[in-house]
Amino acid sequence: MAEEIKIGIVFSYFSKAGVAAIKLTDSGLKVGDTIHIKGNTTDFTQKVESIQIEHEILKEAEKGLDIGIKVNEKVRSNDIIYKIVG
Repeated sequence: MAEEIKIGIVFSYFSKAGVAAIKLTDSGLKVGDTIHIKGNTTDFTQKVESIQIEHEILKEAEKGLDIGIKVNEKVRSNDIIYKIVG
């Protein structure tokens, strides 16, 4: 069974672009990582395809940064982001 570690929280969602704005509170994130997004009505897993900060494309982002990632489903403020490890 894969382990999940909390890495951050959603603070905004841009529905036209399908992008979640995330504050990385506990850990960093890399393109290619698999994440689990969970909230009251949100619960899905996906691979991170791209990370952006202020329209700049990054391969990885460190803890403490606010980032945007493309998401496959709608997310909501305060949804928790977990990284699947192992």
